[in-house]
Amino acid sequence: MTLVLSAEERAIAGGERGAGAATAMRIVAESARLLGAPRLIPIASAHIDGALYHGDSGTLFAERLVEGGARVAVRSTLNVGALDLTGCSQVRLAEPERGMARRMMGAYRALGCETSWTCAPYQAGHRPAFGSDVAWGESNAVVFCNSVLGARTNRYGDFLDIACAIAGRAPDYGLHRAENRRATVRFDLSAIDSGFLGSDIAWPILGSLYGREIGDAVGIVTGIAADPGEDALKAFGAAAASSGAVGLFHMDGVTPEAKAGAAGTELVAEIRVTDDMVRAAQGRLSTAEKPERIDAVAIGSPHLSLAEFDALERLLAGRRLAVPVYACTGRHVLPELERRGTRETLEAAGVVIVADTCVVVTPILEPLESGVLMTNSGKFAHYAPGNTGYSVLYASLADCVESAVSGRLRISGSR
Repeated sequence: MTLVLSAEERAIAGGERGAGAATAMRIVAESARLLGAPRLIPIASAHIDGALYHGDSGTLFAERLVEGGARVAVRSTLNVGALDLTGCSQVRLAEPERGMARRMMGAYRALGCETSWTCAPYQAGHRPAFGSDVAWGESNAVVFCNSVLGARTNRYGDFLDIACAIAGRAPDYGLHRAENRRATVRFDLSAIDSGFLGSDIAWPILGSLYGREIGDAVGIVTGIAADPGEDALKAFGAAAASSGAVGLFHMDGVTPEAKAGAAGTELVAEIRVTDDMVRAAQGRLSTAEKPERIDAVAIGSPHLSLAEFDALERLLAGRRLAVPVYACTGRHVLPELERRGTRETLEAAGVVIVADTCVVVTPILEPLESGVLMTNSGKFAHYAPGNTGYSVLYASLADCVESAVSGRLRISGSR
């Protein structure tokens, strides 16, 4: 299929708006050709994952765009960076990497991106309209945007995301097209106890299982009696996008396209989830084998909402921690935490609030040869062993808090 560019797109690629915009448009156009897209489509917004420092080339690329006079053409929020610019937590990133990470974050600000620094921009007010086309990076943000908001985006990788934001265009392929958003697999939860489905431990486990079983297909989750709530949907999607290549799921009676009947009925497979499957999925989320201790607790991947901070404060109930709890969140949450007095209360108890970043993408945890990290996040459980060197123990938020308070492992709930 031949890609056809509009006169305006050809002019931008030719340098009409400067060298930076030309570079961005050429990247988007060449990506579209490789993907077999027939055209580019306008986008309403972008969420940029490429601002996280992985090496000097990313910093130099962003600075080259700035030098070329590039500016984003649409609203563009930023995913986590490698530094906590709020000063809430200590990042153990040494020079020269620290300086390059700071330069990278500065370059994205210069490009006109909003300094949101969160993996959950939908909690910070960036919620595209149903049916709108956007270009979002960050796997959990992508799946939430498609599934829970009903906007349309593919899983845009680093640097293609900022190129789309500058060009104001994205390739017309994949999940931008209605025919590719129809469910082909049913993920049936009707055999799973409703009490378990109502617990906070359930949805990261089920999301991890869903991603492992579904891969990159679009599925519809059935057999649930009630809407699990936005934080549960967030946790489910994040785990599914980590264990698989999920960009969109539907949930019968819950997500907007399923409610509107747009999820489709072209099912070619059905997965009937059993208790044994759930137990196995829960077991895979832990890599620590019968640990006698834990060294840290990490929560907030995706970033904690205000409701989740409220739950943390209730569970602590004024007690002090024997083991640190790292609570990762976006800077947009901090003013409300301070207004309520929650930040002061939590930090006095020993909670380390981490903003702008998280513990699996930059060195914040104490460097330990055989550390054990406890978490209630399916995404943390997936990435922490490789990214931090800690082995992982997955548990409910209540068990995480009780273990951190006592300094000993406390597990009350399991399948």
